[in-house]
Amino acid sequence: MLSPAQADELPGDLDPALRSEVAHTTASAIVHQGRRGGDDPELVARLVGLVEAEGLDVVAAMWADSPPRTLPGALWRLYVLREWVRRDPQTLAERFRLGVTAAPVHEVVAGVAEPTGPAELRDMVDAVLSGVYTGDLAVALERGAAFCRVLATGAAFDADYLEGADASAAQRLTRGASSLVRTADELEEAAGLWRAERLD
Repeated sequence: MLSPAQADELPGDLDPALRSEVAHTTASAIVHQGRRGGDDPELVARLVGLVEAEGLDVVAAMWADSPPRTLPGALWRLYVLREWVRRDPQTLAERFRLGVTAAPVHEVVAGVAEPTGPAELRDMVDAVLSGVYTGDLAVALERGAAFCRVLATGAAFDADYLEGADASAAQRLTRGASSLVRTADELEEAAGLWRAERLD
């Protein structure tokens, strides 16, 4: 793989076919290496903390443009969820609590400990990513999807609450909730593809 410094020296942008090849090769290597070493907690911790070690920009350069129903696309979505929780755990914990009232089944699938606070959300997203390497990857994707659905429900409630006071903020939250539902759908489809051995 090119280092970030080497990649910066390349003229122009990477050819889309090469970018796709890099995305699929790196995602496959990371997942398969992680699953082979899944009994090594240090390795799993390093893989879960990939964004902290390499930076979000580096991970985005590898995977962000990948279609959602591919291995790099699915991994990108899980790592972005984890990074979002790391950056704004208080807001997301509040939205999760709001969403749980209307989406209790998804709460169970997501597997967040109660009472739900910032620490519990961080533990859950770390457990989801650990499951990519130590458990059934399809289950990890489904847990991520369930988490998105609960957050989407909480964001929709937040938007309803804000509607009278700040219509533009309410509209942003509604769009965000819609994006979370789309991400949940994509993760669930990726889980089905993994089970069918068609997620590459």
